[in-house]
Amino acid sequence: MALGATPQAALSLVFHDGLRLTIIGIALGTAAAAAITGLIRKLLFEVRPLDPLAFGAAAVALTLFALLACYIPARRATKVDPIAALRRNE
Repeated sequence: MALGATPQAALSLVFHDGLRLTIIGIALGTAAAAAITGLIRKLLFEVRPLDPLAFGAAAVALTLFALLACYIPARRATKVDPIAALRRNE
């Protein structure tokens, strides 16, 4: 923001980076979970090993929490005066 970005642009940048990492993590985690379902089949009660509802619900929940985890610090950062932040880092 000290270089001219608007608060909305800063929020968008943080959300874009956070969402990209979240999608990569969910894709890798889903692939790993699907790969090891054979190993944990005995621990699953009343759930099919590759249950799309369980995988989808987990992905949605993780995405919502990741967006919240991005929003709170980004929103707080947009409230900081850029000049004061630059002076503090000298």
